[in-house]
Amino acid sequence: MINDMTKGGPLSLIFWFSVPLLIGNIFQQLYNIADIVIVGRTIGIDALAAVGAISPIFFFITFIIVGLTNGFAVITGQRFGAKDEEGVRRSVTASTLLSTIFTLVFSLFLIIFMHPVLAWMNVPQNIYKDAYDYIFIVVFGLVVVNIYNLLASVIRALGDSKTPLYFLIFASLLNIVLALFFILNLHMGVPGTAIAVVISQAISAIMCIGYVKIKFPILHLKKSDWKFTVKDKDFIYDHLKIGFPMALQFSIIGLGILVIQSVCNSFGSDVIAAMTAALRIEQIATMPMMSFGVAVAAFVAQNYGANKFKRIHEGVRKTSFVCLIISICMGFIMHFWGVDIVALFLGAKDINILKIAKNYLFISALFYFFLGQIFIHRNALQGMGEPKIPLWASIIELFVRCGIAIFFAPIYGYYSVFYAGPAAWVVGASIMGFGYYTNLFKFIKKAKINNREQKKIPI
Repeated sequence: MINDMTKGGPLSLIFWFSVPLLIGNIFQQLYNIADIVIVGRTIGIDALAAVGAISPIFFFITFIIVGLTNGFAVITGQRFGAKDEEGVRRSVTASTLLSTIFTLVFSLFLIIFMHPVLAWMNVPQNIYKDAYDYIFIVVFGLVVVNIYNLLASVIRALGDSKTPLYFLIFASLLNIVLALFFILNLHMGVPGTAIAVVISQAISAIMCIGYVKIKFPILHLKKSDWKFTVKDKDFIYDHLKIGFPMALQFSIIGLGILVIQSVCNSFGSDVIAAMTAALRIEQIATMPMMSFGVAVAAFVAQNYGANKFKRIHEGVRKTSFVCLIISICMGFIMHFWGVDIVALFLGAKDINILKIAKNYLFISALFYFFLGQIFIHRNALQGMGEPKIPLWASIIELFVRCGIAIFFAPIYGYYSVFYAGPAAWVVGASIMGFGYYTNLFKFIKKAKINNREQKKIPI
C-alpha cells in the first residue's frame, strides 16, 4: 500500500513506518544468527569461526548493494513526492539497469580475487577451506540479493514498509529450515548454510516481483520506460550522483569492518568466535535506531520533493530524541545482560570466549547514543539528496576505526578493537549532525526567498 508521508504527524508516520522495518531487520539478522546457532551448536567452534572470519566480506558486499539501491530509491521517492508517476517508473528502470550491471561486474571481480582477499584478512588455515566455500557460494547469489534490495527499496520509497517484511519473514524462516536440512540431513557442513542463504534470498526476491505486478499499478512498467537516450543523461546522472556515493559510503563502512576483522583474525579462533557472536547481538540491539534511520530517509525524501523543509526538521528532531531513549535502554540491556544473551545463542561453555564477548559489549554499549544519531542524520541527508557529507564522514570514521585497531593492537591486543568502533561513532555523529543542520537551514532559507519572489509576480 502506497503511503503519502507529506501529510499527517511526522513522528507517528516515521514510527509506524519503522516498525515493519525493525521486524524485517530482525528477521534479516536471522540469516546470520541461524548460521551462528546452527553452525556453532551442530558443527563446532572452528566452523563458527570460519563463518565469522568472512562474515565482514558478506556484510561489505551487502552494504554496497544496499547503499546503491537505497540511493537510487531516493530519486524514486522524490519523484513520488512530486506526483510524477512517469518519473517513478523511469527511476525504477534506471535503477534496475544500473544496479544489475554493477552487481555482475562486482561479482566477477570478487570471484577472481577471493584468495588474495582471504589472505589479506589473515584467515587461519584451520578454517580457511570452510571460509572460502561459504563466501564463494554467497558471491554467486549476489544477483538475487540485488533484486530483493532494489525492489524493497522502491516499495519503501513509495511509503510501504510492510510488504517486504512479510516476504522477509517467510524467507528467514525458510533459511533456518534449509540450513538445518543441509547440515543435519545432507551433512553439507558450512557450505550448506551459504546455500540456504542464497535460496532464501531468491525466494524473497521472487515474492517481491510478484507482489509489485499485482498490487502496484504505478510500477507497471512500459516498454518506453526502458528506453534511454543521450537526452536522459541528466536523469541517469541524478541516480548515480546519489547511488554511487551512498554505495561508496556503505563500502567504506564495510571496509572498516573488514580491517577490524582482519585484526581479530590474527588473534585466533576464540577471539573470532567471541566477536562474531557479540557483534550479531549488538546488531539486533541497535536495529531499532537503524530502522528509524531508514524510515527517516523515506520521510525526508518525500517531503523534500514536496518542498516541506520545516516538516523535515520537525520529523528529524523528534525521531532523534526517540533514538536517544532507545540508545539508553539498549545500552543498559547490553551492558548488564549482553553476555548472557551471547551464551544463550551459542550454548558456549568456553569461559574465555564469553569473557571476550562480555568485555566488548561492556565498552561499546556506552556509546550507542552516537551511533543512533549517525543513523538519523545520515539518512536525513541522503533523503535530501546530499550524499557528500555522509561520504566524507564515513571516510573519516574509517581512518579513526582502522587507525585505533591497527596501531594499538600490537600494544594492547584485541582490546584495542573494542574502542575503535565507539571512537568512530563519536566522530561520525559530530560531522553528520553539523552537516544535517547546515544543509537544512540552507534549504529553508532558499525556500523563503523563492516564496517571496513568487509573491512579487503579478497574476
